[in-house]
Formats: sequence, structure tokens, C-alpha cells
Amino acid sequence: MTKSTIIVSSAAKSKTYLPSRSRLFLFPILVVGVVLFFLLELGIGSVQIPISGVVSALFNLEGANQTWITIINELRLPRTIAAAFGGAALGAAGLQLQTLFKNPLAGPWALGLTAGAQLGVAMVVTTAAVIGSSFLEKFEFFSNLSIVAGAMLGCLLVLLLIVSVSKYVSTITLLIFGLMLGYLAQGLISVILHFTNQSQTRIYAGWNDGSFAGVYWEHFPILIPMVVIGLIGGLLMVKPLNAFLLGENYARSLGMSVKRTRFITLGCAVLLAGPVTAYCGPILFLGLIIPHMARGIFNTSDHKVLMPAVILLGSIVALAADLFVHLPWERHFLHLNAVNALIGAPIVMWVILRNKKMRGFEI
Repeated sequence: MTKSTIIVSSAAKSKTYLPSRSRLFLFPILVVGVVLFFLLELGIGSVQIPISGVVSALFNLEGANQTWITIINELRLPRTIAAAFGGAALGAAGLQLQTLFKNPLAGPWALGLTAGAQLGVAMVVTTAAVIGSSFLEKFEFFSNLSIVAGAMLGCLLVLLLIVSVSKYVSTITLLIFGLMLGYLAQGLISVILHFTNQSQTRIYAGWNDGSFAGVYWEHFPILIPMVVIGLIGGLLMVKPLNAFLLGENYARSLGMSVKRTRFITLGCAVLLAGPVTAYCGPILFLGLIIPHMARGIFNTSDHKVLMPAVILLGSIVALAADLFVHLPWERHFLHLNAVNALIGAPIVMWVILRNKKMRGFEI
């Protein structure tokens, strides 16, 4: 690389992802937002619990209402923790995939990773139907682990296929390819479930709606460590991801191993998207829209800022959407993905309209 090329690259680098320090004060606001929505999730529902009551129940303070303690610990707290960790995980996975594929519409759902996880879970459900659910109940931990393993394997297989195809196709074509993989996975799922019994099919159908309410305490020993490892890995990869913004050649000029960086980043994305999908079902849009929200709020592409931002924003948006679903409505027809679509679809349309390459098929 010539001296002039290095100068141009350095200038482009500073212009591309120089952090807007004047907006870093927003991080404490985001932290407060996570805490606020976390407490609101625990307090609002068919039984209203004041914030003081929520705090007393959480820390089992003297005089805490025992009924409130039961409601929070057994019903609301697992769902709230799942929403906080699930939103953070999907937001971080979406940011990594968008940077790695240089695609503003990349995400676990758009690239077919979610559908791959669905296919993996469907295979596990079918296996359970064959060997008998009573057998799996004797080994509950391994039963939970098998669901995660199936989801992660499905994610990984789709991701490897996407990576191999991305070398030969444009941004738009890759998205179409990912969507077709999703439809193919849905077709295979229908065929697989056709050969299971009705009870297993109903279990899968309920899971397939996507909800944080299906996560229980026994799931956390698997879910939380995997998500935490994926988030830590994402935070440790911020410098290589910044280098990827200027292309693989620039990354190599810095002495970075492109293959190793891609492998670790993809591994983190699978660790984040796979377990969340396994236990919460297919949660749509969050992995796609959270990175764009973070870029818009902080006015930067610097991953040192964006990675912690998407973790906090992902938790806030997931908690807010789940809170809206579980408000004390007279009728409960709302689904989490419907609320996510109301938030996410306008953001996706905005991204398409402001990106010239997304308006047509030109490369």
C-alpha cells in the first residue's frame, strides 16, 4: 500500500467512524432507560404493583407483599430478564452481521439465521416425538441443551452458506438469497412437523409465535452464559470490526487476520442468535433495526460506541415491546412480533429510501 493510499485511508477512517463525543452523555440515559423499563415490566400487568412494591419484592425486604413476591419471581422476572438479554443479544448480532457483510439490512432474520434455528428446533421436537417426551423429562437439562444445540446448528449451517454465497453476489442478491433460505426452511419445517403428533405440533406452534414469556428459571443456566460470552466477544472485536468498515485490504494492512476475525465474529453472532431463538422463538426485526437506531442516536459508525449502545438499546426496545404486549388489555391478541413489526418496518423502509444501492439492483 502506497503512502498516499494510507493517507486517504486514514482520512476515510476518521470520517467514517469517528465517534461523536458530544453524544456520549446519552449512555447514562440509556442505562436509566433499561432500569426503568425493567421495573415497569415487573410492576405492570393484570395485577398492578407499584415501583416500591417491586423493589421490596425483588430484595425480599421486610413487609414485602408475599403475593407480589410470587407474581414477580415466578411469572414476571424470568420474562423480563429474557427480554433484557434477548434484545441485547439480537441487537449485537445484527450489528456484527451488518458490518461483516457490509449490508445495512443484514440481521439474524433477514439472512435466514432465525429460520435455520427454527428448523433446528423443529428437528429436536420431531426427535422428542419419536423417542418420547417422558424420556426427555428424565434428563431435563440435556433436553434444554438439545434445543439450544439444534437452534445453533441450524444458525451455523445457514450462516456458512451465506458466507460462501456472499463472495459471488451483490448486497441485494444476498438478501434475496437469505429470504429464500428462510422460505426453504419454513417448507422443510412443515414437512417435518407433518410426521409428528398433534401435541408436539401445538408445542412448536406456540413457540413459533415468538415470546419472552416462554423462558423459565431452568433455562437461564444455558441461555445467560452463552449470551454473555457472545456479548463479551462482540465487545472485544470492536477494533477489528472498525477496520472492516474500510474493507478487508485495509484490515490486512493493519496486520489483522481477516479469516480469524470473520470466524470469531460469526461465532459470536451464532452464540447470540441461537440460544435466544431456541428459548424465545423467532424474534423478528430487533437484530435489524437496533444497529440503525444506535447509529442515528450517536451519529457514528465507531463500534467502540455502537456495540455498548446496541446492547443497551436492544434491552430497552425488547423490554418496551414486551411491556406493551403485556399491558392489562381487556383482550389479549397482541403478539411480540406484531409490535416489533410496527417499530421495525418504518425503520427498514427509511433505510431503503436513504440508501441509493437499496433503491434498485445496481451494484
